[in-house]
Amino acid sequence: MPFTYEYPHPAVATDIAVFTLRRGALNVLLIERAAEPFRGAWALPGGFLQPDEELDACAQRELREETSVDADLLVHFGNFSAPGRDPRERVISVAYLALLASDELRIAADTDAAQARWFPIDGLPELAFDHATILRRALEALGSRARQISPLFALLPPRFTLSQLQGAYEAVIGEEVEKRNFRKMVANLECVRETDDFVHGAHRPARLYEPA
Repeated sequence: MPFTYEYPHPAVATDIAVFTLRRGALNVLLIERAAEPFRGAWALPGGFLQPDEELDACAQRELREETSVDADLLVHFGNFSAPGRDPRERVISVAYLALLASDELRIAADTDAAQARWFPIDGLPELAFDHATILRRALEALGSRARQISPLFALLPPRFTLSQLQGAYEAVIGEEVEKRNFRKMVANLECVRETDDFVHGAHRPARLYEPA
């Protein structure tokens, strides 16, 4: 016998903030909405949870359907449930973030997205729903995770210079750090190891490192 309930059932959705580095600057992936509400506005990728679906799977599916991007590691960072955040109905959003290396990404809009584009964090358009709030919280969570250094490896090639790692760190936290202090922090965390390879350029060869 089916159960009946006397209280309303809010809808559940997922929203995903995907970050990458482009020309040394932190960028976030946005979609242009192809349907109402907020048709033509920019938003984070995301959508509604299906009845037979887990939240992580929903986030991965929606990201793939709307942007053609696959993210193996999604990190939950918050839930958003303000009444009226979606004009259609009461919607609770479970929010995730992901970090991806830009050379691994080929984005293409699909399903209910008119287009998908990267935007630099310091050049964002107005966002639909409460996605500006969600993105702000995502950046706070990302900044906290960056202090561990190892999450930043997802933004870099498999082998990288310490200058590249420092550039990723500075792009994420939004401020410059002194080179010696940064390298001391990395050494104390023991999160990278030297390789025998170097990058050769106009200046002194730079040693390549990899995750420890």
